[in-house]
Amino acid sequence: MKIALIGYGKMGHIIEKKAKERGHEVICIIDKDNQQDFDSEAFRNADVAIEFSTPATAPENIRRAWQADVPVVCGTTGWLDLLSSLQEELKNNNKALFYTSNYSIGVNLFFALNKYLAKIIGNYSQYKPQITEIHHIHKLDAPSGTAISLAQDINFPKEDIISERRGEVAGTHIVKYESEVDSITIAHEAKSREGFALGAILAAEFIKGKQGYFTMQDLLNI
Repeated sequence: MKIALIGYGKMGHIIEKKAKERGHEVICIIDKDNQQDFDSEAFRNADVAIEFSTPATAPENIRRAWQADVPVVCGTTGWLDLLSSLQEELKNNNKALFYTSNYSIGVNLFFALNKYLAKIIGNYSQYKPQITEIHHIHKLDAPSGTAISLAQDINFPKEDIISERRGEVAGTHIVKYESEVDSITIAHEAKSREGFALGAILAAEFIKGKQGYFTMQDLLNI
């Protein structure tokens, strides 16, 4: 598979490494200093573009990839309020977008566990939820997209999420239910960014040749 990378920060470098390990070819890399390469023949020849940039640039990056008829796997968070407009555009342009707030397979299993725990604990009002997310100091958005997804799944107010930034933490998410007599906690801790990179590549393999909007639920069937 021929892959174009949009965004060449730490995640972009790791995705490039993991893609090559799986036998794919990275034929075009676009970063902030070579935006003209969206119009290049190399970019147009890509089977899929994997986008990890910034909240301010992600929506337009997706549109420019669509203009070149290249499907997009997007991992940039922090622009969720604009996602619905892109989904509307998808209905009319026969393009493809794969989006999730977190590409880690473990995190998506954690999403399913979070929903199930909320369902079974819902009849016991004495348990009050709390969501905490911890990330590296370079992360631009807070709370994280993953924490927002966890909150949406259990109808927890986004503004009540606790966000912490420490060193080079890859990502930790904690959902805790407290009562006067005990507490119940589930957590996911990423050991590195490689799990996110692998998930993005699996998404690229999945979306190749497809049209429409897809998430990790489609990929993992959970």
